[in-house]
Amino acid sequence: MKISKFNSSLSKEVIELYINVFSASENEKEGHIIGNLVSNIIETTEPDDLIGFVASSSDTIIGCIFFSRFVVPNKQTAFLLSPVAIATNEQGKRIGQKIISHGLSHLKSMNTDLVFTYGDPNYYSKVGFKPISENVVSAPFKLSQPEGWLAQSLDGRAINPMQGATTCVEAFNNPAIW
Repeated sequence: MKISKFNSSLSKEVIELYINVFSASENEKEGHIIGNLVSNIIETTEPDDLIGFVASSSDTIIGCIFFSRFVVPNKQTAFLLSPVAIATNEQGKRIGQKIISHGLSHLKSMNTDLVFTYGDPNYYSKVGFKPISENVVSAPFKLSQPEGWLAQSLDGRAINPMQGATTCVEAFNNPAIW
């Protein structure tokens, strides 16, 4: 398996990966919703605000993650990890953990302070994410599943409570996603 940085020439294959993975795990409608979200992320996010990584095997993309700029009230440098997709036939092989860890190391090398995600705590805890209360750092919108709000500090400092709103890139600026 090879991990490399996402570039726009991979867009079609990456979007198809997300559609296939989420269609298989949820349903076809959800697959297309996530595929459209990924397309929107790629098309509308400024290059400095988006970092993606792909995992490939035999020249086939088998995994992809995206980190997008996330603005927190205290002005620390932060990103949001979302979405993550690993090809259905490749799941359970720690590919997701490897690609996420690779991405987190990259962000750390860029002096990123914090990374947030919204998902399954059991999965993301394997790569260092911990539940965080919205009383500490709020999500951009009301969360439908607050237990899925997760964060980690890449600079080793505690995540202190922050007063004020957070903002995400335009593709995530939709309450239905949260």
